[in-house]
Amino acid sequence: MRLPSSVLVSVSLFTAETTAALYLSTTYRSAGDKIWQCFTLLFTLVPSVLVQLTLIFIHRDLSRDRPLVLLLHILQLGPIIRCLDAFCIYGSAGKVEEPYVTITRKKQMPQEEQTEEVEQEVGQVEGKLVTHRAAFARTSVIQAFLGSAPQLTLQLYICVLQKGVSIGRGTLMFISLLSIVYGALRCNILAIKIRYDDYEVSVRPLAYLCVFLWRGFEIATRVTVLVLFSSVLKVWVLPVVAANFILFFLFPWVLFWSSRSPFPENIEKTLTRVGTTIVLCMLTVLYAGINVFCWSAVQLKLDDPDLIDKGQAWRRMAAYYSLRFIENTGLTLMWYVYRTDFYQWVDAPVLEILLLLGYATAVFFMLLFYQFCHPCRQLFSSSPAQGFWQGCGSLCLLREPFSQSDSMRTKPLSEPSGKDVGDDPPCVTV
Repeated sequence: MRLPSSVLVSVSLFTAETTAALYLSTTYRSAGDKIWQCFTLLFTLVPSVLVQLTLIFIHRDLSRDRPLVLLLHILQLGPIIRCLDAFCIYGSAGKVEEPYVTITRKKQMPQEEQTEEVEQEVGQVEGKLVTHRAAFARTSVIQAFLGSAPQLTLQLYICVLQKGVSIGRGTLMFISLLSIVYGALRCNILAIKIRYDDYEVSVRPLAYLCVFLWRGFEIATRVTVLVLFSSVLKVWVLPVVAANFILFFLFPWVLFWSSRSPFPENIEKTLTRVGTTIVLCMLTVLYAGINVFCWSAVQLKLDDPDLIDKGQAWRRMAAYYSLRFIENTGLTLMWYVYRTDFYQWVDAPVLEILLLLGYATAVFFMLLFYQFCHPCRQLFSSSPAQGFWQGCGSLCLLREPFSQSDSMRTKPLSEPSGKDVGDDPPCVTV
């Protein structure tokens, strides 16, 4: 039985960021910066409330008689008590005989084109720990992209305006960046485990390192580009961010309406139609918030019973990174053109090149992860790098009409609806 270390990391980041933000808000109040104080508190309290609600929803505390736990959640202390509960459960493992166990069947990674199915016994204690890990994995994503990402952007913007980094602001920015990268990493692991649920997935340390570098470069460059752009064109930053958010918020709903599927009714039996709609809207808000800053490894599919697209959409990923690279280039060019004398202390061309190279480095580590470090790369039907670059090539608007090979000419004119060209199936047939 594994130590619930992921629970401890999530709670530590949550507590450290909240404490640093509250301390920084007091310094803003002492300095008379009421606006910065209000925004700092806003980006701290709103995600904290969402985290409490998520933990209550996953553990179904409303249908259970647990008034003390609900009170601690109201006091924003829910993650701490959940962490203590997880370690108490881990400490009691093996001391009490399990009244019953659950038998699970998982497939091992194929060896020489053969797959073995292994049965495992999951007791009540381990099942409770799995629930805790799953709950904190989701709250880490919420905290990262609905709290830490806006917080990091705000504090970096203040640093640019004041031409300096205080100890409190630097500490909060560092913790926020760690929280975002960790949330993105958990999102990647969640996507892998959901997509390959039938397999026993084991993620190696090298894969964690590769994802950490990929997400670190991607998020750091994205936040820096947004801050630089907003510092010279304050009026236009809100339309740019709002357009990104609304586009990704509506994208899953447009796919759902175009599929003409019935309204999802199997999310939670106790939820009414209104409650289900609220939950789906919150999911799409989180999905949009992730995609504003980085690629969402988990793709929503509202017409699917699991609400998750289990296909590996190389074409969609290539389109995202290509368009995001173009957008970042455009925003940095506009910053370069409209920059003021305020940036005389910055070598603007070098900074712009470094930002573009940083995003290219993120793409490199992303390809490296899918090509060599992905725990389920044996199940890919095609090379990830080949699928990604083919997706990039399909974005070209001008093509030679007669440059296709004879094999391509014999291809049927119609493709099955609802599937991206270049998508890989979630697993191979064994």
